[in-house]
Amino acid sequence: MSYDLVITGGKVVDGTGRAPFVADIAINGGIIVQVGEALEGDSAEVIEADGRIITPGFVDIHTHYDGQVTWDSQLEPSSGHGVTTVVMGNCGVGFAPVRSGQEEWLIQLMEGVEDIPGTALSEGMDWQWETFPEYLEALDGKEFAIDIGTQIAHGAVRAYVMGERGAKNEPATTEDIADMKSIVREAIEAGALGVSTSRVLGHRAMDGEPVPGTFAAEDELYGLGEALRDAGSGVFELAPAGADGQDLVKAPSEMQWMKRLSSEIDRPVTFAMLQNEAEPDLWKELLEESLRASEQGSQCFPQVAGRPFGLLIGLQTHHAFMKKPTFAKYARLPHAELVNELKRSKVRDAILSEEDMPIDSSVLFDGMARLVQGMTHRLFPLGEVPDYEPAPDASIVAIAERSGISPLEVLYDYMLEDGGHAMAMMPIFNYVSGNHDAIREMLLHPQSVSGLSDGGAHCGMICDASIPTFMVSHWARDRSRGERLPLEWVIKKQTNDTASLYGLKDRGVIEVGKRADINVINFDVLNLSGPRMVNDLPAGGRRLLQEAQGYDYTIVAGSVTRDHGEDTGARPGKLIRGVC
Repeated sequence: MSYDLVITGGKVVDGTGRAPFVADIAINGGIIVQVGEALEGDSAEVIEADGRIITPGFVDIHTHYDGQVTWDSQLEPSSGHGVTTVVMGNCGVGFAPVRSGQEEWLIQLMEGVEDIPGTALSEGMDWQWETFPEYLEALDGKEFAIDIGTQIAHGAVRAYVMGERGAKNEPATTEDIADMKSIVREAIEAGALGVSTSRVLGHRAMDGEPVPGTFAAEDELYGLGEALRDAGSGVFELAPAGADGQDLVKAPSEMQWMKRLSSEIDRPVTFAMLQNEAEPDLWKELLEESLRASEQGSQCFPQVAGRPFGLLIGLQTHHAFMKKPTFAKYARLPHAELVNELKRSKVRDAILSEEDMPIDSSVLFDGMARLVQGMTHRLFPLGEVPDYEPAPDASIVAIAERSGISPLEVLYDYMLEDGGHAMAMMPIFNYVSGNHDAIREMLLHPQSVSGLSDGGAHCGMICDASIPTFMVSHWARDRSRGERLPLEWVIKKQTNDTASLYGLKDRGVIEVGKRADINVINFDVLNLSGPRMVNDLPAGGRRLLQEAQGYDYTIVAGSVTRDHGEDTGARPGKLIRGVC
C-alpha cells in the first residue's frame, strides 16, 4: 500500500489516556489509516521518530483570534505550541453579527476586554459580513496553519438586537430575548460551536461599560441556552460572576443557575474557574458542585488553567515606573536607546525618587503602575528559562530583603537585564502562598477541562498561549516542587478531552479514521523561551510572543505545518463547523 506520510518508530501517546506504545502511523488524504508496528508499504514522505513522542495535535478551546483570523493565516502564538485546533468567540465578545456603524464599537469592546490593539483590528479587518452565518462564510474561504472554530458572542448579539440599550446593559424585553434566541439558533445551525457570555465586572469596553450581558437576567441567559437545545448542538461558555475575584458572593448562585440551565437544555456548560486570594478554597466548592451536577444529569465543566494566571511585567509592558515624570520623558525612545538612558545612574536615581504623575481615570490601564508598585510581594523574576511555579522566597520583596535595597530598586535593575527584555510574573490567580498543588488538584478533577490560554488576546500583558507546551514540559517532566502528572494523562487533558467537549469527534486521538493532526515531540528538550514583545500586528500593533523548542514536527490534516519550530508555509487548516 502507498501512503502520503508515515511516521516511524515513535512512542505514541494517543490521547486516550492509555500507556504510551511504540508504533508507526500511516496517513492518507489527511486521515490516519494505519497504526501499528513495522507497517509495510511505500510513502511519499517519511518522518523517522525514534526517541520522540507522538501526540495528537492540541485542541485549545479558549482563544480570541476572532479578528486575527481575518488577516492572518499563521495564527501565532498558538500554532507554535503544538496546537492544531482553536476555539474562539469566548467570554461574550466577538465580531458578528454587526450592523453598519457598530464595527468600531465592537473593536473597542474587544480591546477593552481582551487587550487586543484596536488600531490593529481597525486596520486588519475587512468586515465582509453582517450576520453570523456571513461571518462563517467569510472565514470558510480562507486557509490557515491550524483549524479554527468559533462561538457566537452574547455581547455582539445583544448590541445587534438592542442597539444602545444592549450596549448599556439595560434589561432585555421578551421581544429582545426572542430575537437573540433566533440569532443564536441561526448561528448554531450554520456551524457555530456554541454561545458565550461574560458576567465578570472586570470585563469592560474601552468606555468603561461592562460587556453587554454582564447583568443579564436568567430569562435572557436561558433564551441563549434554549437556542442550543432547539438546534441540538453547541456549548454554553461563560466567564461567570466572581471568576475575576470580584463580586465573589455571587459565585455559588452562578453555579446553581448553570446546573439548571444545562439540565433543561441538555447541553454542556463550561465556565472559567481560577483560585483567588480572597476566597482561596472557593474553587474546591465549585469543583465538587460540578461533580454533583454531573451525578444529577447536568453537564457543567469548570475550565481551568495549568499554571498561575496573571500579568507579565517588563520594560515593554505595563510596569511600576510608567507614571514617573523622568521615565515618561524617555518612554518613546527606541528600545535600545531607552535601555541605555535608564542605565544611567542619574536617570535611575531620579525615577526611583519621584512621585507618580496623576492617574487619568479615562485612560484604560493608566493605574497599572500603582498596582505593580503595591504588588511587589507577588512579583517574581520569570527568568531566562521561565519559572511559572516560583517559591515565595523568590519574590521581588524577598530578593530586596536579602539584598538590603528596596523592592522597586530590585525590579528596576531586573527589568534592564537581557537588553531590557527581562520579564517578571505577577500571579493574580492560581497562586496563594505558593501552593501550586491547587492547580494540580484542579487539573486532576474529572469535571475540569484544560483551557484559559486566551491565545490571541491580552497582547500587552500575558502570553498564556504557551500553556499547552508548559502542560507537557512542566507537569509531566520538570516539576520539582510537588508531584508530577502522567504524560498520557496530560496529553489526554488537552486533546481528547477538549475536543470531546465541543463535539469534535474526528480529532483528539491517534487512531485509524481520525484526522491526522499530530505532534512529533523531542520530549527531552521540550522547553519554553522567555516571552518577547514584537510589533508585528497591523498598524504596528504590539503583542507578546513566546517560542518553544522541542516540536520536531506539527502536522495538520497530514501536512507538515511546523518543521523544528519553523513555519513551513503549508496551510491545510480550515474553518470547522459544529454539526446539528
